[in-house]
Amino acid sequence: MPQLTVALDMMGGDFGPPVTVPAAAQALSLLPELHLQMFGSRAALSPWLDRCNLNAHPRVRVHYCTQQVTNEHKAGYALRHLADSSMCKALDALARGEAQACVSGGNTGALMALAVRVVHTLPGVDRPALITRMPQVDGSHALLLDVGANVSCDAGQLVQFALMGNAVARHVLSQSRPRVALLNVGAEANKGTDAVRQAARRLKTQPELHYTGYVEGNDLFAGKADVIVCDGFVGNVALKTSEGVARLLLGAGKKRGFWRKLLAFWVKRRLSHLNPDQYNGASLIGLRSSVVKSHGSAASPAFLNAILQAVAETEHALPARIAHLFDTAPQDSHAR
Repeated sequence: MPQLTVALDMMGGDFGPPVTVPAAAQALSLLPELHLQMFGSRAALSPWLDRCNLNAHPRVRVHYCTQQVTNEHKAGYALRHLADSSMCKALDALARGEAQACVSGGNTGALMALAVRVVHTLPGVDRPALITRMPQVDGSHALLLDVGANVSCDAGQLVQFALMGNAVARHVLSQSRPRVALLNVGAEANKGTDAVRQAARRLKTQPELHYTGYVEGNDLFAGKADVIVCDGFVGNVALKTSEGVARLLLGAGKKRGFWRKLLAFWVKRRLSHLNPDQYNGASLIGLRSSVVKSHGSAASPAFLNAILQAVAETEHALPARIAHLFDTAPQDSHAR
């Protein structure tokens, strides 16, 4: 591929440079075409750049910042007072075209708010959504969105999420006709909130979607849908619950006994994608450029996966494909 530049918020997440710098070094060794712009505190970042031999790397440009967005900062405070933060500066580079993608493990609410203000949403998109992969029983993956960017959504926004998820499934997962479903408390037509029921009626009228109806929580891994749509509150609870169960089962390997260890080995192979220690990030789709949110507690291999995910989205020109979808698809008159 041609030269690709990714902007990295090196201070985001629970650990910052001890995680992000080794991950960046590995990404550079894996991808000779990759260039990185790194943003972070001089005091925290510089020693790790020295340790990983990145201070004078020809494909690295380092920008030192005086501020950092922490998990305690509210989105509004970050918007008003943290313009020189590593997160904001990384997004600025993306907006100026100096990078084609951005990765951060920082505060989700602040990342979304800053990304909307700095990078902007695509025409026709009300709000970005966080989308992630969920492993299925047949070895494939389904896409779940939103997993935390929007706590509450109306029916029109759920329809937009379905359209965007459909585009990701087609172009990133190479599914020619993805099955799109709504996550609900039951499969019956009268179940769910008003927003979910209204979204279901509207999705049935979208000819470019293969809408298959409702799925329940116990169907998340059953292979019944390729794109599963919900609001960010429901999606985040579903994702975090899945991660917790995965950690519980993976912990069985620490106990003695052949059968426990055998069970742990099987679980590790089947549920590794749900383990936050190996989680490769969620994409904030619906923006004019690719922004990937890495898990806050991610270790270096997981942050590396988030960087690779950002590279893959850029190679697939995902924002442009979503923009084209909204330009050409028949518009739902109630969706906005």
